[in-house]
Amino acid sequence: MFFFDKVINFINGADISIFHEFHKPPYGGGNQFLIGLRKEFRRRNFRVENNKISEKTKACLFNSFNFNFDQLRRMKRGGCKMVHRVDGPIGLYRGRDEGIDKEIAEINHEIADVTIFQSNYSLMKHIEMGFHFKSPTVIMNAADPDIFHPHGRISFSLERKVRLISTSWSDNPNKGTEIYQWLDENLDWGRFEYNFIGRSSISFKNIKHIKAVPSKKLANLLRQHDIYITASRNDPCSNGLIEALSCGLPAIYLNSGGHPEIVGKAGLGFNSKEEIPSLLNKLIEEYYEAQKRISLLSLKEVADRYLNIMGFN
Repeated sequence: MFFFDKVINFINGADISIFHEFHKPPYGGGNQFLIGLRKEFRRRNFRVENNKISEKTKACLFNSFNFNFDQLRRMKRGGCKMVHRVDGPIGLYRGRDEGIDKEIAEINHEIADVTIFQSNYSLMKHIEMGFHFKSPTVIMNAADPDIFHPHGRISFSLERKVRLISTSWSDNPNKGTEIYQWLDENLDWGRFEYNFIGRSSISFKNIKHIKAVPSKKLANLLRQHDIYITASRNDPCSNGLIEALSCGLPAIYLNSGGHPEIVGKAGLGFNSKEEIPSLLNKLIEEYYEAQKRISLLSLKEVADRYLNIMGFN
């Protein structure tokens, strides 16, 4: 935040508070999204503060469980609308139950006025597990259009190898480790080249592994590829998938979590890894049609919906 913003917030209080431990990218998808959302709020001249609620703050957006709960509880006051952004279920996503989903539900009931889920999958899975939340609604994430956009991307061509790409901040096995390893061993490397960007617990023979990179470099890399592949399981709203689609890449995705909702008709889903080669062939045949069917909420539209729930529209 600029010094002038700090002075204004000190004197008048903020319009919006975001309770989240922000990290400089590269980092997890929720962090990436909230950086973009905060930027859009500020672009509209909303005063935004972090991890505090001033006397005149009108709405507080707190993220999942990634904040200091005791601090938020102490600062909560009347006249400030409390909006809880929930993802997960975390136990399904991580593949182990650590009691976090129960804790999130308890926080929600104690503090929240309204709840935002990132996908219908996430909302329905929580309900199936017996969790209920204050006034739930669904708003999908969006990527920062100043960074993730299709302008300047490579043209698709069958006169060269088809360029595949996957991204992941986490090396959790549920991110698709087994499937990426199978692809590394079974794809036709005379037809494809493949880059994996991010963290992985395995070593590849044919797929090129590139460590996590900042957002602008990641977007440039995405625009140098043709097809995005994601094999993550129980992922409520993959920011990596949204970023790839935003850069103009149709997708091959595991039929799990929020993937089908995000991709729509701009790609093909698989249930077993053995399906992927034939799905790649099909997507290559209808590449331009699939690319034209990419349809995502813009960051402006997402911000509109958040602001409406916060009571600003």
